[in-house]
Amino acid sequence: MPIEDLCEEPHLRIRHDSDNGWLYADWTGYQSVESVMEGCEEILRLMAERSTFLVLNDNTNVLGIWSGAAEWVAVDWFPRMRQAGLKCFAWVYSPSRFSQVSTDETLALMGPEKVAVQVFHDIREAREWLRACA
Repeated sequence: MPIEDLCEEPHLRIRHDSDNGWLYADWTGYQSVESVMEGCEEILRLMAERSTFLVLNDNTNVLGIWSGAAEWVAVDWFPRMRQAGLKCFAWVYSPSRFSQVSTDETLALMGPEKVAVQVFHDIREAREWLRACA
């Protein structure tokens, strides 16, 4: 399975999985507003550059709350992702309840256009859903 590393930062690793046709974003540790914004911008840039419109967004290794960025993600970044061609976005919850609250806050702020976004507690289910989107 050819997987290419595209970005390696302390808070985020992004890979291109060409077999499945998606970007895999693996977030790690405590996130600040700045790290969320920088990481999201990199996902958007790579999605457009690679013409890869499926994203597996894995928060399994995220710790703590990042809700300071929730509104920006919901009302700024996701609309630009959709404009750039986003087809499906599988979002895997962190086991951290505080991080889950941040994810839920983001989704609540998105409104009806969140159709292309599904949240999962299990990465296998997220992968299955994303494969069905392809």
